[in-house]
Parts: sequence; structure tokens; C-alpha cells
Amino acid sequence: MLPFYPMVFDPTYVLLLPAIIMVIWAQARVRSSFNEWSRVGTRSGVTAAQVARDILDRHGLTDVPVERVRGHLSDHYDPKARVVRLSDSTYHSNSIAAIGVAAHEVGHAIQHELSYTPLQVRNLIWPVARIGDGLGPFLVILGFFFGGQGGLWLMDLGILLFLGAVVFYLITLPVEYNASSRAVEILETGGYMTRQEVEGARKVLNAAALTYVAGAAAAVMSLVRLFFLRSMASDE
Repeated sequence: MLPFYPMVFDPTYVLLLPAIIMVIWAQARVRSSFNEWSRVGTRSGVTAAQVARDILDRHGLTDVPVERVRGHLSDHYDPKARVVRLSDSTYHSNSIAAIGVAAHEVGHAIQHELSYTPLQVRNLIWPVARIGDGLGPFLVILGFFFGGQGGLWLMDLGILLFLGAVVFYLITLPVEYNASSRAVEILETGGYMTRQEVEGARKVLNAAALTYVAGAAAAVMSLVRLFFLRSMASDE
């Protein structure tokens, strides 16, 4: 029989501690950075929604609407509906932080229009990644307790499914960094911000990018943990 201790304390969780700390730190950093620069308005006075609309129009994306959604920092680009959605805290704001976030989401719309390969890959594997992210670890733990060849088969299936989620987290990194790079360049060359204001937007977007780095690190370490559990089970 397999040992009972995982029901009380799974020592392999220690592998996740550095990544968990990094996630907490990154989230605190992005909140702090956004709050700081959300209090500083741009000299032009235009809102984030207006900037997003203008950038889309300049890039020939006149058919991509800019919509307002509830929430704080719930901004996103929906590739299925081809819609840029800005949160309550962003839409009507003329702050450096809000405009930086809006430009970033428009950057995703531009990626979509240009068939940016990492974005296409991410959208393609998203259905598998969504299933693997939740089901994969569950199958590994289930297989750990079942034991035997059947248990090992369940663990292998769980690891394979979770691997899809890890790939999704990793491919998200170039997608997000590229969108931020596009945003900063557009804001600077398009005359939406002064050079000093662009630096503020860059800091907000860099802080936001750290959350994706932390998420990818957590996913990789979770995969390492699952492999470790698989090894423990095979040694029984």
C-alpha cells in the first residue's frame, strides 16, 4: 500500500514554494505599479478607450470594437469575438497606467491580424491546456493512491495532460512580451504620450509581464512535482 502521509502533508509541495513566493511578489508588484501610475494622467488628456480606438483604426482594424467590462484589471482581447475589452478602471481613465494597458490589449488584436505564430499556437492549444491544468494533477494524485500499473497509467495520462498546460504558460510569455513591446513603440511613435510618460507605461507593462513569468515558473515546478510523485509511485 502507498503511504498515508500525502493525505495530511505532501512533502513535494516544498518544490512549489519558490514559485508561489514569486507569484505573490509579482502580483503585489503589478498592483503597486498600476496604482502608482493610475494616479498620473497624460498631458494629452485622452482616455484609454480613445487611444485604443485610434490605434485600432490606424492599423486598419476598424471592425474591432472597444468594449467596457466590469472589474478591475480585467482588460483583455477576445480573439474569438475579435473585441478589445477594457475594465471599469481603464476605459474612461486618462492615466498612464490605463493607456498602457489599453495599448497592450490592442497589441494582441494586432498580433491576431498579423497571424503572429505564438498567439496562433496558444489559441490552438488552449482547449487542451484548460482541461490539463485542472484534470492533470487530479489524475496524478488519483493514480498515486490507486497504485499498481493502473495507477501508473493514470499518472502518465495526468502528466501528459498537464504538459499541455505547461506549454500554454510558456508560449504565453512571448505573446505577452511582444504585445507590450508593440504597445510601448506605438505609444511613443504615435504621439500618444511624452517620452517620460511612455517610461511610466513601460514600468506598468513590465510589472504585468512578471506575473506571466511567475505563472510559467509555477507551472514548470508543478510539472516537476508530478514527475517526482510518478517516480515515488514507481518505486513502491
